[in-house]
Amino acid sequence: MAHDDSTNTVSTALLEPSSQPNKVGSVKRRIRRCASAPIDFIPQEKDDCAVPRNQYIFFNVHPSFRQVSLILALYLGIGAICFCLVKDQIKGQKTNEILDAIYFCIVTMTTVGYGDLVPDSVTSKLLACAFVFIGMAIIGFFLSKSADFLVEKQEALLVKCLHLNKKVGALELMKELETNRVKYKFFINLGLLLLLIAVGTVFLIRVEKLSFVDAFYCVCATITTLGYGDKSFSTKVGRIFAIFWILTSTICLGLFFLHLAELTSERKQRSIIKWVLTRKMTHVDLEAADFDDDGVVSATEFILYKLKEMGKVQQEDIVLLMKEFENLDVDQSGTISTSDITLAYMEGN
Repeated sequence: MAHDDSTNTVSTALLEPSSQPNKVGSVKRRIRRCASAPIDFIPQEKDDCAVPRNQYIFFNVHPSFRQVSLILALYLGIGAICFCLVKDQIKGQKTNEILDAIYFCIVTMTTVGYGDLVPDSVTSKLLACAFVFIGMAIIGFFLSKSADFLVEKQEALLVKCLHLNKKVGALELMKELETNRVKYKFFINLGLLLLLIAVGTVFLIRVEKLSFVDAFYCVCATITTLGYGDKSFSTKVGRIFAIFWILTSTICLGLFFLHLAELTSERKQRSIIKWVLTRKMTHVDLEAADFDDDGVVSATEFILYKLKEMGKVQQEDIVLLMKEFENLDVDQSGTISTSDITLAYMEGN
């Protein structure tokens, strides 16, 4: 069935095996573009009560940031109240009770644990136990997600800067971004981490009056959450700075090692793909790629076999997709048409 090019909204190219018999010395391939389904048959969900995002500045923030801001504010607010109530049950170097309570929450949730403020009663110790687990959950499930989103924004900016003097279109930029996404994330995180280390070191030298070695030692002990505690933030200004710096630097280090692992895994995957694409196909491969056992390998079967070799798809995934195809192929013709989609949608309702 022909479709006008102006109505095509999905540009995913699909290879289909030719329905014509195989001919010696000729290979027939058809490349078709998948057109979008008629809008009449697509269930539409409309939320009339939804607030438009552009009405309020807060709603323009990424959903992850909204969740993080609310949950982090709730965590620090409740933590500040709780630890202020038991301030006399916490021993150590104190400055301001509210500031110390928030600082103690940050040091606890990041598992830095300097030891400059220590619970000294049953109540304060139980509170610290509860807040360390809750804080680690917040970092694991929310803060890292939002930090990764920030890195992606910087990643897009980096790609644009690299191609600033070149006439490159949006599609080319997107392709570049997708191809080297993990590499860009790794280098951006490395740059942010080095910047945070430098800022923390300079701050400790200028404000906390530490030597260069002690300042660098304190920074490394902090961002790795080692937290020996012999060097820490003891002034009011230092603890205000520490509230933001400790949270940012510890998460940035975690993401750095995550992206390092991803980069290593991606390079290994690319080497496998290169090996799969360059090796010659044997009779054993031909037999294994013949999924329908008809003695020949179609373009679809060849692609599926190569994807399995690359580790991109598993046999279980192929089985599940074939079942879905059979469910959509209502008239059992071996192809999916608009009438099949219509009938499947009507049967589903």
